[in-house]
Amino acid sequence: MTTPSPVTGGCQCGAVRFACDSLGRASICHCRMCQKAFGSYFGPLVSGNGLRWTRGEPKRFRSSNVVSRGFCAECGTPLTYEYPGGMELALGALDHPEAAPPVIQMAVEARMPFLATLAALPLRPPAEQAKVDAFLASVVSHQHPDHDTEVWPPADHTS
Repeated sequence: MTTPSPVTGGCQCGAVRFACDSLGRASICHCRMCQKAFGSYFGPLVSGNGLRWTRGEPKRFRSSNVVSRGFCAECGTPLTYEYPGGMELALGALDHPEAAPPVIQMAVEARMPFLATLAALPLRPPAEQAKVDAFLASVVSHQHPDHDTEVWPPADHTS
């Protein structure tokens, strides 16, 4: 898969946006700090080469004596993992996260034991899925689009 250049991304609300020239190695980290920082079973991360903030900048939380984690102060989106060796970006914050599939796992001693079976979970029955599809069709997203915009927030933005 070809990674777009520059690689862009940002938070859910659009207050913080970034660009970088290229991506490095993508990983998922299972450590408890990443679980809590992402509110998930693991933290998906990738290094970004030539990173620059194009709108706003993350607020930071010092999660340990050697790591700070950047997030959007407006919407809470996790954005960075910053450590003495560099900075990594949250994969889900990329405009095209599919361009950076993880290639390695970290801190596997804390990995949830059921992760290997997630892909085998059953899907919704068709009748239930039809109801969900109808609900999703009624949703009006207030999320920032997956591309750069000239202004933030948009003129028609309401809380």
